[in-house]
Amino acid sequence: MASERGARTGPARTKTPPVFMYHSISPSDQPDPYRLRVHPDRLDRHLRLLRRSGLRGVSLSELLRAADRGEARGLVGLTFDDGYTDYLEHALPILQRHGMTSTLYAVAGRLGGGNEWDDGPRLGLMDADRLRTVAAAGQEVGSHTMTHPHLPGADAESLAAEIGGSRTVLQDILQADVVSFCYPYGEFDDAAADAVRAAGYDHGCVIGDYDPGDRFTLPRCYVSPRDTGAHLVARMARHAVRLRLR
Repeated sequence: MASERGARTGPARTKTPPVFMYHSISPSDQPDPYRLRVHPDRLDRHLRLLRRSGLRGVSLSELLRAADRGEARGLVGLTFDDGYTDYLEHALPILQRHGMTSTLYAVAGRLGGGNEWDDGPRLGLMDADRLRTVAAAGQEVGSHTMTHPHLPGADAESLAAEIGGSRTVLQDILQADVVSFCYPYGEFDDAAADAVRAAGYDHGCVIGDYDPGDRFTLPRCYVSPRDTGAHLVARMARHAVRLRLR
């Protein structure tokens, strides 16, 4: 999914270790036109590679807290977009086996439903009880808006409803602060990023953009269904180079 580059200026670039972006984790062989489905065995190989490299995957909030303390060395971020039900069955046991955490981004207005924003195969989304199970397992739950819309160009009222409204819904479900936000499709503009800040989130993440790369437009590395460990290593190296050069 391509992201749309914003033109924000002001806050300084936030330099963190790389953050990997997954979606569905499933052994299904059904059509996957948007390349969202990573096989559980492949995720397991990815995490084993991280461990062998002396790295530990953590939620985005944990990564940023460590970066704020100057203690992020040896960490990478792990995120899972959309809140698919297969996270509980397939991703969570693998994360727990490797002693890692992640951020799961839920679409608050579609809980218990499906990915209606796509015209591809229908995938089930977690309901409120499943989200509570995720949080109780020590994983972070973040917001992915109410309905997964395209945010650039949206008016202020729509931004407040999608961005602030989803935080309210999720906090009511979890009875905990929700501080992490993920832009649908990785798209953002100045107004959307400002709305994330105004809604009370601590940070927001996109996909591959490195501009402006501040705390509310953090870049992530998309992981495709065919990515090997070598792909992850290459992305980590590219991330390091881009941050040094900018």
